[in-house]
Amino acid sequence: MFRIFAVAAGLVCCTNSVLAVEGSTAAGPIGGTDIRSAQLPPPGLYGGTIQLYAEARNFFDGSGAPVPALSALELSRVRAGPFLVYVPDVQVFGGAIGIAGIVPVGIECGRLFDATPKRCIAGLGDPYVELSWSRFFGTMRPSRDPGAFPIADGLTVALGFGTVIPIGRYNAFDATIQGLTIGNNIWDFAPNAAITYTTPPILAEGTEISAKLYWNNYLPNRTTDHSTGTLLNLDFAVTERIGRFQLGLAGFYTFQVADDRQFGVRLSPDGRRTEILDLGGVVAYDMPEYGASLRVKALTTAITQNTVGAWGVSMGWIKKFW
Repeated sequence: MFRIFAVAAGLVCCTNSVLAVEGSTAAGPIGGTDIRSAQLPPPGLYGGTIQLYAEARNFFDGSGAPVPALSALELSRVRAGPFLVYVPDVQVFGGAIGIAGIVPVGIECGRLFDATPKRCIAGLGDPYVELSWSRFFGTMRPSRDPGAFPIADGLTVALGFGTVIPIGRYNAFDATIQGLTIGNNIWDFAPNAAITYTTPPILAEGTEISAKLYWNNYLPNRTTDHSTGTLLNLDFAVTERIGRFQLGLAGFYTFQVADDRQFGVRLSPDGRRTEILDLGGVVAYDMPEYGASLRVKALTTAITQNTVGAWGVSMGWIKKFW
């Protein structure tokens, strides 16, 4: 329904895990954005939940080949996160501003090596907060379905800044030996920019193209002195509006532009630079009579380097409170 899906899903709905010394997850809003990613809702207070189930098998090196030593890798993740977003009734440079936050909780189970037993951990994850600005350059038009939300025909642009606050459950032994971690013990500062463009009716009621680029900048893990290299991730979706439904292709492409380091030394052989392409589908259903919307998304790994192969399914719900 609203852009908060993108904000909330960022931490909860990451379906791929970046496996480095610090653990099985790269901090940040990776892989959560899809439809209407540049749009903010009308002024008000909104809330809801995001749920995720994901599994990972095998670890792939910098050339995309499986690593034999990690052939027994099995990881599963369950996440749930309540979120809030507030859009005040003010205009800044002709656009709206929004403040959003989510606090995920979850369970992770599995192992990295054949010699280690499977086990599970549970706890609070790292909260994520984001301040954003969005401006619409277009016109609103009614849907052919009289009960559906109006369609924002034209271009919407957005700028934002997100922060991961590392207060979730973290244990260096669990992360390094088991590949299990609910929190990441890493600050992430993520400037971002997004566009959403909806065409006039072509196939049905309009084709929407959305994309959001995050620039994830990490502080060192203060426990392991591991420094994760800067990551860029582009989340995208190409979908069709059909009355109350919106459905189509979704995915994300993540690549690391700087080397991982530990104790100031570049990790061999290639700085552990990560590359991921995940592809899948997304479907949303709006319920204007309740001021609410549902969304389901499924992604699987198409390209992976210096990380695991994974698949995951997420479901989100959002409602306007006032």
